[in-house]
Amino acid sequence: MMSFLQAVGVLPFLFLAAFTAGLALAPAMHAYHIMTSYLVGWAPGWHYAGVGVAMALSYLVYGFSLILIAPLVNLLLGGRLQPWRGKQVSPGALRWYVHATMTLLPRLSFLDFISATPYITLYYRLMGMKVGHNVTINTTAIADPSLIELGDKVTLGGSCSLLAHYAQGGYLVIAPVKVGRGATIGLRAIVMGGVTIGEKAKVLAGSFVLPKTVIPDGETWGGIPAVKVELHHE
Repeated sequence: MMSFLQAVGVLPFLFLAAFTAGLALAPAMHAYHIMTSYLVGWAPGWHYAGVGVAMALSYLVYGFSLILIAPLVNLLLGGRLQPWRGKQVSPGALRWYVHATMTLLPRLSFLDFISATPYITLYYRLMGMKVGHNVTINTTAIADPSLIELGDKVTLGGSCSLLAHYAQGGYLVIAPVKVGRGATIGLRAIVMGGVTIGEKAKVLAGSFVLPKTVIPDGETWGGIPAVKVELHHE
């Protein structure tokens, strides 16, 4: 019975994703129409090359439209998150589903192309993430950005994951993640909800930081689960 309810319950969010994508496609289609109107009468080879370029440029228009429209839809539908604990299938989780939809749609269809650029930082800020100065975001594996805070000069390594939620005892727990000034999260490391990482601390590549972990300033942690690593200097 629960599987049926979950299958039905996800449909509104699939329609929401389709609606948001459609809004972002509108300016892309308009741009495509304008560009291809100049190709009338071109020789077949040049015509197909022109159409290909027009399609690629229209995709960029779609992507940049999406990183503006998705945060707006998220804001209008109350998708900004607050710390919460409850059943995953419940009215209280609706805000989380909206936020997740507006995070996953750009991630799965465009964000990889703008990773480590100022544009991905802009998108996450519009989604409610607190991002300091000179931050490098070389990943798209970020969930619940409105409950994530990155201090100045933070570096998020390639494909690392930050998730401001976790499951516990059959409940969904949504809890903030805070990464202090100058901290580094290594390649493919995973940081779960409720984690605080201190200033200039380091999480080594491939590590898994358990929920509610507090990493003090300047320490290096690594492993699965992540623990403090003693560095020996010769």
